[in-house]
Amino acid sequence: MKQTALILGASGRFGRAAALAFEQAGWQLRRFKRGRDDLAQTTAGVDVIVNGWNPAYPDWAAQVPQLHRQVIRAAEASGATVILPGNVYVFGAETALPWSEESPHAAQNPLGRIRIEMEQAYRASSAQVILLRAGDFLDTEASGNWFDAMITAKLGKGKFTYPGRADIPHAWAFLPDLARAAVELAAIRDCLPRYLDVPFAGYTLTGQEILAEVNRHLQQPARLGQMSWLPLQLARPFWPLGRCLLEMRYLWNTPHHLSGELLHQLLPDFASTSLQVALPQCLPKAVLKHTAPRAGGKDIRAVA
Repeated sequence: MKQTALILGASGRFGRAAALAFEQAGWQLRRFKRGRDDLAQTTAGVDVIVNGWNPAYPDWAAQVPQLHRQVIRAAEASGATVILPGNVYVFGAETALPWSEESPHAAQNPLGRIRIEMEQAYRASSAQVILLRAGDFLDTEASGNWFDAMITAKLGKGKFTYPGRADIPHAWAFLPDLARAAVELAAIRDCLPRYLDVPFAGYTLTGQEILAEVNRHLQQPARLGQMSWLPLQLARPFWPLGRCLLEMRYLWNTPHHLSGELLHQLLPDFASTSLQVALPQCLPKAVLKHTAPRAGGKDIRAVA
């Protein structure tokens, strides 16, 4: 009998990738439609709830607590396991490395505090929760994330625009790999604790290292440039999103990486897609030398 996963936010980044990964693994899917479906009714009989809901930054304070309370209630009532994508916002800039499931949640900025309180609500619930924590996404579709909307947006003009210090490590997650890890954790959920915080190491890379790999795949190499934050500073008084982006600027100037030890203990056979295979899938096809190989082949090895 097929297991069923309910995808919340199936058109979003994590929701879309998770829906594909669960489907490829043979799960039956339900995609929740906000404004049409009733969450309590839709969760009846499902095994896993993949919570890909993620409002725009300026709406977090008003919407995040309410949305996640609904998910918690639905999971407690149905007995479904919640799979929740986590981020690094909960860690303060002074948190010792590597950031792991044992690291204190010391963020003091508003967005970080919202995430901390959200995770605390799940931890305090009676629902089973698998929180899969990752860094910035490398997506196979242009989805408005930092990598495609800013860093590689001008590769056709020979520009690689980095938002912070290009000489320090930064945590990245290839979305298909992150979604695949979610599926594999869901498969062993009966053996897991009620609440599990699992860091996903992904790739730890400096901006310079990413550019070097990007240039291996381009028709014409790009040069490193520094993103100007001045337009966001000027727009800050009347542009809520700009204020939020500035609030998270510290992550681009704070060396950080996520521990992969717990995930390896839980999924010892899990193998990440090599950066050489993953990265071309996240670049505009028009600038590539050749068609990029796809994830899922035999050239799959972990990249630290």
